[in-house]
This record gives sequence, structure tokens and C-alpha cells, in this order.
Amino acid sequence: MKILLVGSGGREHTLAWKLKQSNKCEALFIAPGNAGTALTGTNLDVQINDFEGLSAACLQHSIEMVIVGPEEPLVKGITDFFKNDPNTAHIHIIGPSGEAAQLEGSKAFAKAFMKKYDIPTAAYEKFNEENYTEGVEYIRSHSLPIVLKADGLAAGKGVVICNSHLEALAEFELMVLRSKFGEAGRRVIVEEFLQGIEMSVFVLTDGKDYVLLPEAKDYKKIGEGDKGLNTGGMGAVSPVPFFDEELKKKITEKIIKPTIAGLQKEQLDYKGFVFIGLIVENNEAKVIEYNCRLGDPETEVVIPRLQNDLVDLLLATSQGRINEIEIDTDPSTAVAVVAVSGGYPGNYEKGKVIEGLDSVEIPGSFVFHSGTKKNKEEIVTNGGRVLVVTSYGENIQEAAEQSTYLLEQLYFEDIYFRSDIGFEFTNNG
Repeated sequence: MKILLVGSGGREHTLAWKLKQSNKCEALFIAPGNAGTALTGTNLDVQINDFEGLSAACLQHSIEMVIVGPEEPLVKGITDFFKNDPNTAHIHIIGPSGEAAQLEGSKAFAKAFMKKYDIPTAAYEKFNEENYTEGVEYIRSHSLPIVLKADGLAAGKGVVICNSHLEALAEFELMVLRSKFGEAGRRVIVEEFLQGIEMSVFVLTDGKDYVLLPEAKDYKKIGEGDKGLNTGGMGAVSPVPFFDEELKKKITEKIIKPTIAGLQKEQLDYKGFVFIGLIVENNEAKVIEYNCRLGDPETEVVIPRLQNDLVDLLLATSQGRINEIEIDTDPSTAVAVVAVSGGYPGNYEKGKVIEGLDSVEIPGSFVFHSGTKKNKEEIVTNGGRVLVVTSYGENIQEAAEQSTYLLEQLYFEDIYFRSDIGFEFTNNG
């Protein structure tokens, strides 16, 4: 089978690495890809939102399956574009329709969906310019801390946790009246702050049935000990030690099953991944958010632990046969540590030469590229998050130490990574 993978991050390099292991993968193309995906398949110079260009590439290379990595093309309707064109309607496409992708594309849509299907989440209200003064009064009388979320996609930066009413009102004005997060943030969800520990579960659904993939916990803060600014993710661990059978059963019954049933009842065309961000307190879980694709860097620990043939799994998803699949998970622990450019998540420079990639090879560890590109014979930085190292281990501490050791063998100017990923589950925590 000839496959096109859309995207260019660490998630896509990990998926490409896994797809290439299948004897059903005859040829793999990645658009636009990065220096790492070029090692597993053929990169195509087509951007993720260029639907015409992606369609043309599919026809040129006789593509039989398209896997969409990032959320933006899904929310913009890439699945509908392919299905509605007679030339590409035969291609298996992994990803929900534009309407179904509103689960991630609109916080208001997701909240209304959860309310309708009685899925536990934080209490909330939604506001825009029209009911701005009501929003001001609501915030003034709200308990602290208070959470403000941009309704639309804001590249992972549209959530602000405020510890004072003054701060919340200032942020509310910046978002609604001054377009701090662009049009995505002119509609704002104001919700209660949930105490607890974050984790994520990952489901692959054909719209009727589903399979549960390995779970993960990621680390968003730039600084050691989970301090400092939010990032796209500085590392991840899988499995999550507190995700026991009792919690798994509760999440399955109260969150996963109602979500899949809700998609069916709403007649939403959904063949792909559902990534559910959760907060857990006293062994009870609530949904923070839905995402309509796999996470990054969670993919870098979830996919290495998945022992199934990924092409088989995705084909069954497209064909509505996911109920035939049983997930086989590696019992080992996987820990991913992300190396980022100096200055990230603020301003950073690109084009720094990465050294040591050729000479580093440790059994049970993998280097996945996020923001990299080939420049003549050299591989250089091309983003805030640059490389992700994943290692297997007997436990989180062992796997984290292995990933950290491997990253210490790599170098680019102003390289930075956290050396405490998984800290709360280790002897050092």
C-alpha cells in the first residue's frame, strides 16, 4: 500500500517510523516532513493546508491511504475535500470530517457536546463581544483561580490560568476586544480551575467502535519541576503509574463510551484518533479537552509501545472493522525527552547545525525529529522543538535516564531539555 502522511513534526516522524515497519507499507511519502522523516520515506514539498497540492500528489504517486497528523487541516476540512472529489474519494483517509473535528476546533462545541452526553468536565460559560459586559460580571464573581480559553485553534497557546480577578479581566479584554489570539480568541470559554494531575488517553475509532491505545502523561512547562511558561510539551511518559484498572474502567464508562456514542448519535463522520486530555483527582477523571489527532510528544511514547501493525490498524479503522482488532501493548515503560531551541517558547533562532546524530545509537532508544531540515549535507534546527529522544526501560526512572544520556551526546547551539521528565514518579521526584 502506498501511503501519504501529512505533517512535519515529531509525531509524524514517529508515525513514519512505525508505518515503515509494516510489510503492507509499499511506499511512504510525507508532506512536507522533516530531516527525520526523509530517513523513512520520501518528503514532498507540499504544505499541510494545500489540499489541492496534496490531492495532486496522491494522484501522481498512486496513494491509497492518507494519514493526517496535525489538527489544522482536519479542522479546515481536508477529509471532506478528499471524500467529495471523485478523483480521491477511493483513498482511505484517517481523520475526522471538518464538522467532527470541531471537537478540537471549537471549545464551545466540545463543551456543549460534553454537556449533552453527560461527560464530566469543568463548569463553564461562553462569551464574545456581544455579551462582553456579562462576561466581565461573571469573571468578577467567579472563584479563583479562573481559566480562560480561546474558543478556536491557537497553536496550543490559547489557555490562560488567572490567579486574580484583575488579571482575568485584563486577559478577557485582550482576547475578546484586542484579538490577542486572533479570531480564534474573540470567543472565550470561562471555566472553573480543576485541581489534580493531568494525563491523556488515546482512542482510535471507526465511528462505531473503538480501541484504546496506550495512555500517556506529558509535561508542558519549560522549567524543571513543572515551572515557567507553557510549551507544546517537553516530554512524556507511558504507562502512567496511577492509571490503574479501577480508573481505567471509570474513564471508559463515563468518558470514552459516551464520547463514541455521542459521535454516532450526532452522525459525525469520525474515522481516526480521539485524544482526550484529562485531569484526575481522587481517582476520578474530568475532560479538559478533546483533540482530533494524536498528541506531540505523547505519540513518541504511545506509538513505540504499540505492538500492532499500524497499517492493519488504520485500514480496519477506515473500513469500519476496528471491532476485529485487539491492541497489543509492550509492557516496557517509554519516556520521551524533548530538546528545544534556546529562547523557546518565546523567540528563538533557526538554522543551528545539529551535531552527533550519526554517531549516536543506543539499543532501546530512538531519536525522532521535530523541527529539523536538511541544509546541503547538514541537518539544522527548524523549529522551537527540535528533537525528541524516546527510550524503553523497566521503569520511568531508567527510561528517563537513558533518554537524557542520549540527548547529552547530541548538540546544537543553545540546546535545552528538561532532565526531570517523570520526576514525580521517580526516586528523585
